Amino acid sequence: MRRVVVLGSTGSIGTQALDLARSHDLSIVGLTAGGGHVELLAQQAAEFRVPTIGIADPARVDDLDRACQSLGVTPTIISGPDANVEIARLVPDGTVLNGITGSIGLPATLSALQSGATLALANKESLVAGGALVREAMVRPGQIVPVDSEHSAIAQALRGGRHEKGLTSPVVSGRSDVAKLILTASGGPFRGKKRAELEGVTASAALNHPTWSMGPVVTINSSTLMNKGLELIEASLLFDIAPASIVPVVHPQSVIHSMVEFVDGSTLAQASPPDMKLPIALGLTWPERLPAVAAPCSWDSPVEWTFEPVDHDTFPALRLARAALEAGPLHPAVLNAANEEVVAAFLGGALGYLAMGDVVRQVVEEFDSPPSLTVDAVGEAEEWARRRAREIAS
Repeated sequence: MRRVVVLGSTGSIGTQALDLARSHDLSIVGLTAGGGHVELLAQQAAEFRVPTIGIADPARVDDLDRACQSLGVTPTIISGPDANVEIARLVPDGTVLNGITGSIGLPATLSALQSGATLALANKESLVAGGALVREAMVRPGQIVPVDSEHSAIAQALRGGRHEKGLTSPVVSGRSDVAKLILTASGGPFRGKKRAELEGVTASAALNHPTWSMGPVVTINSSTLMNKGLELIEASLLFDIAPASIVPVVHPQSVIHSMVEFVDGSTLAQASPPDMKLPIALGLTWPERLPAVAAPCSWDSPVEWTFEPVDHDTFPALRLARAALEAGPLHPAVLNAANEEVVAAFLGGALGYLAMGDVVRQVVEEFDSPPSLTVDAVGEAEEWARRRAREIAS
């Protein structure tokens, strides 16, 4: 039985992972949450008889303890900002699913890797912010299994050729038959619009995603294509592919989740209806596949899949992400932190839609990267980026 820890168990990724655990042979031995949904965390602990749970907000420990006792369970509760780090070490012979939102997930990513566990990585921000730190924390090749649907698709397609490099490869030799990675994007709610048409976009309009149901930050990032910029950085780091060889393409049906082009001219694609349970399941049991996780594509009725180039003038986030990745090891962390600030300002009505990208670009361009990458340096860079973004946006 696969032993699993779920970090961020009350969020979208975490709850879907536990749905899978209900119907498949998975043993949940640790759960964590931020503190906003203590009743749900207690219910999860009771249902799966989880021996150890964590909560990042120490002020909610008593509430969590009472909620657990009311359900007849008394798990060990670890609280505070290091709760995720401690619980990520619980399964050196199992799998840690990092479903935390934001770069606060970096210490837990490093902790899971250092313990020897397989890391099912849904927290792209920790890789974007940590970069080489994540690579250095690995104790064996192929320890990371991507959970983002795009990177899961690439990992699956790579099995059709030779690619013995990057963080996901179980054999690291540097040999590869890969020519390009094709990163698909839905296009978000404003696909086909020009920049002038987005001047007065409201938060409610930007949150109306045509395909996926996601949290507000990810949904706004999808509308600006910043999510695809972060995924481009993640893909480059995960698979050791130069940014120039990663090609974004708009695929509004969201059925082909990404593709790999090989040097002989062939291209392999992974296709499935948009359902995050599939990449989550693969993250938990890779390279094995669980049965009946998601509905397959239907081949007995007419269907049309389309592809369009990205309009980089209207959606400049991808160019900005490439520039950040090439500028220095801490620039991606600055990009992500500044973006989180401007998204919060936009959702709160303090910043216009188009101004988000303008502010992030200015912050990234102003940043002077220190010579070395450390956990402390990441934190300091992010703090500076958030402060500078707020200054520019005010």
